[in-house]
Amino acid sequence: MPAINDRSGRALIVLVADRHLHEAEDDGTGALVTELLVEAGFVVDGSVTVPSDEPVIRNALNTAVIGGVDLVITVGGTGVSPRDVVPDVTAEILDRELLGVSQALRWSGMTAGVMEAVISRGLVGVSGSTLVANIPGSRQAIRDALATLTPLAAYLIGELSDLEEL
Repeated sequence: MPAINDRSGRALIVLVADRHLHEAEDDGTGALVTELLVEAGFVVDGSVTVPSDEPVIRNALNTAVIGGVDLVITVGGTGVSPRDVVPDVTAEILDRELLGVSQALRWSGMTAGVMEAVISRGLVGVSGSTLVANIPGSRQAIRDALATLTPLAAYLIGELSDLEEL
């Protein structure tokens, strides 16, 4: 079993904005996610803000996977409105979905009273050797999701690294 170490892996953040791109950049969401990932031992390669547009989201996810990051976190676009397409696009690029991790994120949110987490359609899975996770965009949902996800992600990245070495 791989150990969780000081360097959990390289991460990229994809912020999905339904309204105005500058709002997602200005509200501090990217900085919050970066801070929480760094605290968990990840090296954050950066963040990109994209509109809630399927081809643009698909391109951002594929670019991250091809770029070889260990973890891609999408923020926003996981709800029930017609513009919340992140899980649909994510499903297209995943090789394997990790239902237990997605369920753990919703369960954690439910026990913390984070409604956005409970209704989230977010997915977690593997594309190539990259872990991809969709989380809701509210600050409370981000904090709760990353508290649950980061130890699991570090473990899974270790598992994926061990498989690459075989």
